[in-house]
Amino acid sequence: MLQGLTKGTLSMPTLHLLCGKIASGKSTLATTLAAEHAAILLSEDHWLATLYPGEVRSIADYVSCAQRIRGVLGPLVINVLQSGINVVLDFPANTLANREWLLSLAQAAQAPHCLHYVELDDATCRTRLQARNAQGKHDFAATDAEFDLITRHFCVPSEAEGLVIEVHHP
Repeated sequence: MLQGLTKGTLSMPTLHLLCGKIASGKSTLATTLAAEHAAILLSEDHWLATLYPGEVRSIADYVSCAQRIRGVLGPLVINVLQSGINVVLDFPANTLANREWLLSLAQAAQAPHCLHYVELDDATCRTRLQARNAQGKHDFAATDAEFDLITRHFCVPSEAEGLVIEVHHP
């Protein structure tokens, strides 16, 4: 197996995962991590917007389209890691089920992982979301109602899940 470069030293390629509420700063952190670790960055929001323009109009639409993307990207991520390249997955690791799937990718590739948990309160996230929506530059624009619905399903990650967690406070 090829060895990936991480911060200038030879090491095993790593899968970097992101967890945090909507507008907490996950995508910004993902971009930083990709640059720091010479990693490929794969963004769920970008893939959804590109492959399904105008089709994701509800949470049910999101779930359906996201499942299709996972079927394609899962094997790709494993192959990239096995090729010795770091990967940053800007996919929401916000529920136990999502984290189990994401962790299974690292395990299948026999690669280490790091879950980057962006910890930020709801009020700040909501303010950031409204500002982001007003700018219109992000691939995903959620309403306040969608923020509330999605946030209800958020589950703080735990090392008991077998995760290596790094907490970020933006």
